[in-house]
Amino acid sequence: MIGMFAGIGAATAAAHIGNNFTTYLVGGLIDRFGFTPFQMGLWSMAETLAYALAMFGVAPRVARLNPRLLASLASVLVVLAQALSVTTGDFYWLLAGRIVTGLGFGLLNTSLNLSAGYSAHPARAISFGIGIQTLLYAALNIGLPVAGTRFGVNGMFLSLAAVSAILWIGTLWLPIVSPVARVKTDDNKPRLGAAHLQILVAMALFTFGSLAIWPFMERAAHAIGLSAVAFGRYQSLATLLAAGSSLILATIVGRLPRAPSLSLSLLVCGVTCALLTTVQIPSLFGAALVVYNVTWFITYAFMLGLSFAIEPGGRLAVLTTATWLLSQSLGAVVAGSIAQLTGGYTLVGPLGLVFCAAAIALTWPLARRFDRQPVPNTVPATH
Repeated sequence: MIGMFAGIGAATAAAHIGNNFTTYLVGGLIDRFGFTPFQMGLWSMAETLAYALAMFGVAPRVARLNPRLLASLASVLVVLAQALSVTTGDFYWLLAGRIVTGLGFGLLNTSLNLSAGYSAHPARAISFGIGIQTLLYAALNIGLPVAGTRFGVNGMFLSLAAVSAILWIGTLWLPIVSPVARVKTDDNKPRLGAAHLQILVAMALFTFGSLAIWPFMERAAHAIGLSAVAFGRYQSLATLLAAGSSLILATIVGRLPRAPSLSLSLLVCGVTCALLTTVQIPSLFGAALVVYNVTWFITYAFMLGLSFAIEPGGRLAVLTTATWLLSQSLGAVVAGSIAQLTGGYTLVGPLGLVFCAAAIALTWPLARRFDRQPVPNTVPATH
C-alpha cells in the first residue's frame, strides 16, 4: 500500500507539472520572443485542451487500462516534448509541443485516478498524492525561476523535462489491475445520470473561475512590482502549506462532512482568486496566493472524493478531471482575451469568485445527500 501511495504521489506530481509551471514558461516566452497575451492564452489552452481530450478519450475504457504502463508511455511523451521545445522559437512548433505534453499529462492523470479508485479510500489517496506533489513543487518554485534567470526559458524547459524523467521512475510503483477486476468494473459501470452531470458541471464552474488567471499569475504579480523570483518564493511557501494541509486532510477526510467542507473551501478559493487581480500591494498578493493555493488543492480533493462517492472505480473521476482541464483551457483563452482588450487582468479574478459561488450552489445539495446517506466508495484493490 505504501508503494502504491508513493506511485500515486509521483504520478500526480508528473501529471500536474504543466498546470503549475506553465505560468513561468508563459512569462519566459513573452520576454524572449515577444508573444502576445492572446497567443500565450492559446498556447496554454492547447496543452490543457489536449490534456482534457486525452482523458475523455480513455475514460470509457479506463477499467481495461494498466496504470503503470499508461504512466510510462505518458512520461516518454512529456519528456520528449519538453526537451524538444528548446530547439525552436516558432510559435506553431511550440504549440505542437504543448499539445504533446498535454496528451502525456492527460494519460498520467488517468493512471493516478485509476490507481486511486482501487485504493480503500480514494479521497485519502488523492490527498496523500497531492501532499507529495506539493512538497516537490515547493522546491521547484524556487529552482525554476533561478534556472530561468540564468539560462532563460530553455533552461526551464530542460529542467521540467528532467523532473518528469525522474518522476517516471516513481510511477513504476503504480498498480497493475488484474483482468478479473477490470471485468467486474466494466460490468457494473452505470450510465451517466443526474448526479454525474451535476458534479461535472460543478467542476467546470470551479475550474473555469479559479484557474482562468493561472497561466498569467506571474504576469499579474509582475504588474504590481513583484519579481519572478519573489513570486516563486511566495509560490514555494504556498505549496509547502498546501502539502501540509493535504497530508492532514488525508488523515481526517473520512470524518469530515462533505457539504460544509466543500462549500467553505470553494468560497475561500473564490475570494482569494478575486484578490489576486485586484490588490496592488505585493505582500497582500503573496498572502492571497498562499491561501488560494491551499484552498484550491483542498477543494480539488473534495470534488474528486465526491466523484468517487457517486461512482467508484475511477471512470467518473477521470471524466471530472477531464472536465477541469477542458474548462481551464477555455478560461485561459478568455483571460488572455480580457487582458488584451482591457490592458490588464483585473476583471478575471472577480469573475472567478462568481463561478465558484455557482459551483457551491450545485455541489451543496449533492454533497448533503451523501452526508445523510453515505454510499460505499471502494472497489476491490488488486495489484
